[in-house]
Amino acid sequence: MKINNNISAVITNKQLLRTENTLAASMERLSSGFRINHAKDNPSGIAISGKMQAQIDALSQSADNSNDGISVLETADGALGEVTSIIQRMRELAVQAANDINSQSEKDAIQTEISSLKEEIDRISSTTEFNTKSLLDGSLDAHVYANDVTRTQVNSNVPAGVYNLTVNSVAQKAEIPMSTAGLSYPITEAQAGIVTINGAPASIEVGMTEEQVLETIRTAAEHGDAEVELDTTGKIVGARSARYGSGEELLISASTDALANALSISTDGSSATGVDASVTLDKTSEFGSQATVAVSGNKATITDVSGFKMSMLIDEGFSGDISLEVTDVGPMDLQIGANEGQQMAVRIPATDTKSLYIDDLDVSTVDGADRGIGILDAALTRVNEIRASIGAYENRLEHTVSSLDQTEENMTSAISRIEDVDMAEEMVEYTKQNVLAQAGTSALSQANEMPQMALQLLQ
Repeated sequence: MKINNNISAVITNKQLLRTENTLAASMERLSSGFRINHAKDNPSGIAISGKMQAQIDALSQSADNSNDGISVLETADGALGEVTSIIQRMRELAVQAANDINSQSEKDAIQTEISSLKEEIDRISSTTEFNTKSLLDGSLDAHVYANDVTRTQVNSNVPAGVYNLTVNSVAQKAEIPMSTAGLSYPITEAQAGIVTINGAPASIEVGMTEEQVLETIRTAAEHGDAEVELDTTGKIVGARSARYGSGEELLISASTDALANALSISTDGSSATGVDASVTLDKTSEFGSQATVAVSGNKATITDVSGFKMSMLIDEGFSGDISLEVTDVGPMDLQIGANEGQQMAVRIPATDTKSLYIDDLDVSTVDGADRGIGILDAALTRVNEIRASIGAYENRLEHTVSSLDQTEENMTSAISRIEDVDMAEEMVEYTKQNVLAQAGTSALSQANEMPQMALQLLQ
């Protein structure tokens, strides 16, 4: 029997300390709900769970980003819905104006409403915003940098790159020379009559002054989708169509031979047709070997396989080389994933009257209403294409949100298996360690009393 070193107490105390440490760890797990509270608890597990938690947080934010994107698209679609209604109203007015029972003043009244509606389309295009970000002014479309062209439009099937083409010859308006220099003022009875310009009559009456004749012919030309040309002295030297291209015709006739001779036009009437620009594509640039170009006046439309489509308006009077640089700059990038590069590009083209080619719509002219119906049909098709694209983006984002939510749920379940403690299992361990601690305390008390037994040997 030894009294200097109580080996039983040392062994019991050591075991009791182990039990207390295990019990403390168990109580920490029960109170926190986590299986891993310190890196030492599970070094590999804490590394994995740290990455997974970052992914879970990012997935949650990505779902919020996608929902914000849906809100943006809904805002744009709502504005475009009103643009669609406006164009439909304009088409209704064009059909009304195309009826020949309308007088010129009635057509002018119809045109007044159409002009107001065009201004509203431009207002919607320039002011529709989400969080101060403009949506319909073209700033969210792919940016194209080019020389000597305007109204450049490229669809989503046109890859970024440099596209070259050449304008071989310029577009021309239909032109007919005519002159008021042969008229004598005031107008005599021999020269009185009616000049018709594209179906719009100009009544040259006896006693008219030169200013009155100019005003009358100019007004008739305007109503006939044409314009007069003046020399430096203010005399009419010709007339031409208001627009360029082979689709534009100019017809001028006079009711009497004397008036026709005075105006230097054919007694049988004079006619002319415009000319389209001639354009050649440089197939050594980014254009595909099967790309084709169609030209109407100054407007060139280029198509290729796989839905490639590009259009532009060539500057008046320009001929020569044109280079277009299509970039990836402009579209709105939505971060719809948890990692770098997981973005969705959203493109929304401009929807102002120039982009829709209805800025010069005029139903007050002789053929303007009939022509306007076709122009408005094309504009309506363009807006519907944009809305369809927006709808496709919305549907994709809804699926994206569902996918992100499901992935977040699965990853949360996975990290739970790594981090979260099984409360039932841990309570069993806690109870076990608690009993061991009580037993150890009792045993240590008894071990400490063992040296006292040595005193009995001294009695």
